[in-house]
Amino acid sequence: MSVNLDENPMRGTLTDEEVAARNVIPTTNPAGEPTRIIAPEYMSEVDTFTTWANEDRNTPGPAASEPLKPGVLREAAKITDRIGNKTSEKDPDYWGLASVMTDEEASLTRHMKVRVPMTLAQLVQKSGMDEACVQELLDSMSIKGIIEYNWENPTKTKQYVLPMFVPGSAEFTLMNQKQLEEHPELGSFFERMAYLPLTKVTKMVPPGGAGIGMHVIPVEKSISHENTSVDVEHISHWLKKYDRYAAGACSCRLGERARGEGSPDDPQEWCIGIGDMADYLVETGKGHFITYDQVIDTLLRAEKNGFVHQITNIDGENKIFGICNCQVNVCHALRTSQLFNTPNLSRSAYVAHVEAEKCVACGACVEVCPAGAPKLGQKLCTKNGRVEYPIQPLPDDNQWGEDDWDWDYKDNHRIECHESGTAPCKVACPAHVPVQGYLRMAAQGRYTEALGIIKRANPFPAVCGRVCNRRCEAACTRGTIDEAVAIDEVKKFIAEKDLDAQTRYVPVPTIPSMRGAFKQKIAIIGAGPAGLSCAYYLADKGYAPVVFEKNPLPGGMMTYGIPAYKLAKDVVAAEIDVMREMGVEIRCGVEVGKDVTLDELRKQGFCAFYVAIGCQGGRRVGVSGEDAEGIVTAVDFLRGAVDEPDQNVSGTTVVIGGGNVAIDAARVSVRGGSPAVSMYCLEQLDEMPALSEEIVEAEEEGVVIKNGWGPAAFQVGADGHVTGVTFKRCTRVYDNNHRFSPIYDEDDTITVPCDNVVFSIGQSIEWGDLLAGSKVELGRENGPVADPKTYQTAEPDVFVGGDVYTGPKFVIDAIAAGHEAAISLHRYAQKASLTIGRNQLHYVELDKTNILVDPGDYDHAGRVRPTCDHVHSLLHDWTDVRHTFTEEQVKKETARCLKCGASIVDPNRCIGCGLCTTRCEFDAIHLKRDHPECSTMVASEKKMGAVLPYAAKRGIKLLLHGNKNKPGK
Repeated sequence: MSVNLDENPMRGTLTDEEVAARNVIPTTNPAGEPTRIIAPEYMSEVDTFTTWANEDRNTPGPAASEPLKPGVLREAAKITDRIGNKTSEKDPDYWGLASVMTDEEASLTRHMKVRVPMTLAQLVQKSGMDEACVQELLDSMSIKGIIEYNWENPTKTKQYVLPMFVPGSAEFTLMNQKQLEEHPELGSFFERMAYLPLTKVTKMVPPGGAGIGMHVIPVEKSISHENTSVDVEHISHWLKKYDRYAAGACSCRLGERARGEGSPDDPQEWCIGIGDMADYLVETGKGHFITYDQVIDTLLRAEKNGFVHQITNIDGENKIFGICNCQVNVCHALRTSQLFNTPNLSRSAYVAHVEAEKCVACGACVEVCPAGAPKLGQKLCTKNGRVEYPIQPLPDDNQWGEDDWDWDYKDNHRIECHESGTAPCKVACPAHVPVQGYLRMAAQGRYTEALGIIKRANPFPAVCGRVCNRRCEAACTRGTIDEAVAIDEVKKFIAEKDLDAQTRYVPVPTIPSMRGAFKQKIAIIGAGPAGLSCAYYLADKGYAPVVFEKNPLPGGMMTYGIPAYKLAKDVVAAEIDVMREMGVEIRCGVEVGKDVTLDELRKQGFCAFYVAIGCQGGRRVGVSGEDAEGIVTAVDFLRGAVDEPDQNVSGTTVVIGGGNVAIDAARVSVRGGSPAVSMYCLEQLDEMPALSEEIVEAEEEGVVIKNGWGPAAFQVGADGHVTGVTFKRCTRVYDNNHRFSPIYDEDDTITVPCDNVVFSIGQSIEWGDLLAGSKVELGRENGPVADPKTYQTAEPDVFVGGDVYTGPKFVIDAIAAGHEAAISLHRYAQKASLTIGRNQLHYVELDKTNILVDPGDYDHAGRVRPTCDHVHSLLHDWTDVRHTFTEEQVKKETARCLKCGASIVDPNRCIGCGLCTTRCEFDAIHLKRDHPECSTMVASEKKMGAVLPYAAKRGIKLLLHGNKNKPGK
């Protein structure tokens, strides 16, 4: 990419000339000699590596069972910095090193001290070996990653360094990716060496990390306003200090992938070696040179993907050798603070602060934070005052042991909400759309941005603005005062932009790869709301999913099941067109299992499948006469109305059922010309699953609703056509646990003459031969058995979701399911864990019975109603008579929102990375330099000089004052 320097905060004080110089790829090393490539760069792929891992992470690697290498054992004991441990062949310090190091190589490194550079000449003199032999051994170990080298001396003479394990050789060995493929146990070697040395010291580490590991460096633009910042806190400082850069693979991503617990990111090119490290990476095949512009591109892409910038922190304030872009689910450097609950080990000097008035509880900061610092809470006061939110205890003020560690931090940091609750609208929505956020944007006239924030969780806002069952409104806090905010009407207004090709919102994909789109092929079977939502979010991650649909048109029940007077088909088509623009391919008229099988698709290269075929069959009740002519299911009846909108419905019609689909069937019957339409259902009026407004609209159109009746038999004429229905009284629909368990009075019956009957009592799954030869198990109601979180079936590459998995639900439920399925499929395609570090979708509604709302804090206008056209005749009229809000109505309605949710930041969890500021679209969260002491950088050799005084000071404080704010103590 070409960086706009005027908009690049990471430029700092670099001049145009300095930037231009950094945009030239080096051809010589720092000594001015031609770059000496001693190994070609190699990148492994998801299908070229194997895993090696054990449930017990301390299980020795294969080298522990091979003949002992005494020289390697000696070197391992020298390199390790584990306190109080005598290295043995069962320790990772040894078996990890012994996996790749020979005793001959160890005979050379015995003359080296850890992190003390030596030139070739010095090593020849010390070892007494032939120079050619020494150079051969040095080259071999450099390629393997056992040693590194630089030219950091006045004469620019190349000098070799025996590094520590972490950061150092334990990760450099992984960056030789061909070597990692041969020795996947190196992933566990790195993991153990990033963990074991820290177990005893973490609680005593002072702010700044004392030369241990890595250090968070904030997003540059999040601290650009800080005039109290110091140079080492800025990426721009380090990019000016060094003028040579190389992109290499992330060791943590590689290592955890080899352990079977990886993230779904492409591990290649995320980590940036700078200065002499860039030359080392290039010459030894672990990376390639990149320009300044490419560095900036990498950093910006990292921020977009939610990766944390970290710099090496073992050389003091005058040197770093790498900038990493870290993923918390696999990063061992971030683990040093997150697992041990000791943020001093990695946090920056900054802490995030929320301006409550600006915050809209959209959850963007919550979803991106690697440390779980922000969680959703509330702004409204309770009857007992403001809500008090918990603060993470820290070892600085408390006795600290393993009981205080958080082994499940990867999952616990993905919990979105405080137990005391947050805005009910976001909680109630199955997709957890940030309602309060788009209402605020609409109020500010930021309609395109509002559409974008909706599409973070719902790619069908125009559809849902017309047909959603509005659980957000049912839960709305404003409804406890007068009437709920007309959330869906506002969404419908916003989504009008999606209907025009010139103004629709097509997101730019956020691809967790520096190498472009993912190549893996994923097939989605079923082009309904679940399947298409899955396709949308896969496309947003950089895939080109292929959707197979047996019907002529995509959309599923949105196209074939919802009448046009509620949802015009051009609305569905417009939002599907967005997906096509994103790269989604939709193949209609293809029935998987009949026209092509799963095995055939596998042979075509598809690595995973999402089955979202819905429930396309109708149900009957199993009573006599129900197969007569004139009796159809609602699914077939409604589809017929789509295929033939001018068809006539002759004679009187009885619809059996009490849900929204039954209402649709009744109203379609009216439009088809049926002179009398009635609905009979088991439920009483207040029990009917249909929405109350749907019931009212049906009655206004002449539909007669009879409650408390179930079919007992059907009368059939001599010609085989239905002539009437006998109903029996239903005295109870649900048991005390609200489970469907109807009881009838068999003696209380009525017979209703009719010419047509429409069954709307449920739907069934029509599998065809889709699962032929598959391991997918079927359970209740012939539905697939799958993991409720990941949707993976017993056939590992087959995932399911939407109505086919849950049974018939609403469009928004299918959308939410499709979004989660896309996450699983992305992880599966990249051979990552399907569960580790996944957002928990833990949302709790605030207690609306325990709030105090000042009458002066909200607009007292009543709920705004959309206008409707007057209809003179319903016959074959499929137009939607409901108008969209005007801009003035939107302004009035959004002013009614009580703004009850907010993000709450725990300052003791915040690591000051600044990612939250890149997500907030309301300027509500900022970094403040609360802990300047955290920018103290100490060389590794001097770490005990920093740790011991701090540990002593901490010990005295605890002795005098005891624990502070530690629950249960």
